[in-house]
Amino acid sequence: MAIGVQSDMATPALAVHGSDALREKYLARAISGEWVSSIAVSEPGAGSDVASIKTTAIRDGDDYLISGTKMWITNAIQADFLCLLANTSEGAPHRNKSLIIVPTDRPGISMSEPLDKLGMRCSDTAQIFLDKVRVPRSNLVGAEGMGFVYQMQQFQEERLHAAASILKGLESCIRETIDYTRTRKAFQRPILDNQVVHFRLAELQTEIESLRALVYQAVEEYVSGQDVTMKASMAKLKAGRLGREVTDTCLQYWGGMGYMWDNRVSRAFRDTRLASIGGGADEIMREIIAKIELG
Repeated sequence: MAIGVQSDMATPALAVHGSDALREKYLARAISGEWVSSIAVSEPGAGSDVASIKTTAIRDGDDYLISGTKMWITNAIQADFLCLLANTSEGAPHRNKSLIIVPTDRPGISMSEPLDKLGMRCSDTAQIFLDKVRVPRSNLVGAEGMGFVYQMQQFQEERLHAAASILKGLESCIRETIDYTRTRKAFQRPILDNQVVHFRLAELQTEIESLRALVYQAVEEYVSGQDVTMKASMAKLKAGRLGREVTDTCLQYWGGMGYMWDNRVSRAFRDTRLASIGGGADEIMREIIAKIELG
């Protein structure tokens, strides 16, 4: 999760639209591993509805003064800098936002304690508070007012990461469930010997392979410079749904052991639930796909 935020959520816009000076100072150190980055978009009242963010960046000479609150920010406590979305002007919500690189050592920035999450508990997530944080206007990524567009582009990569990163974990769930149900017996025979069990696991593995094919195709098109908004949305939608389906099924076959907190399948059940929420909820993915399909 931490690496995914670094490479596919907090730095893509910086890599494509950032100035040479910004890339040299921030991107190079993120790539080398010297600095940790974080994407600061979501707010208490604006998750999937990015246009509703309230954080402001007001011009003050050669600086911005940034005030607001960011919520559910992964890597927040470790981050050396944020790629932050803020309103830099009044007007239409899709044209008044900008992405700004904000060092976390600036006066006026504070973090909450790590949030107590259902899953992904090894990944730190916190709330960020900004009170008139002064940042040079040269830390602007690309053009002022283009932040919403840049963030939509970053979402393509984030959503592909969400889909790609779930594949091996789901396969691991199936493999561990096969091993367990081969040795666990009920009514004098292994659970795996029931046709309904091994047929269902075969179906789920087939679904994973289908998702993998979609992810690979979308990634190839993305790397070649194509717009993969639709396929990235489809991949993320499928990943979230399949994550719930695979882990719920496998947990069921583990029986009482699957309900234990320290069971790996139980952990996967909790961890993968985020795939249908973070980076745009399932409902947003369906809306995007429908809009593109309907022209």
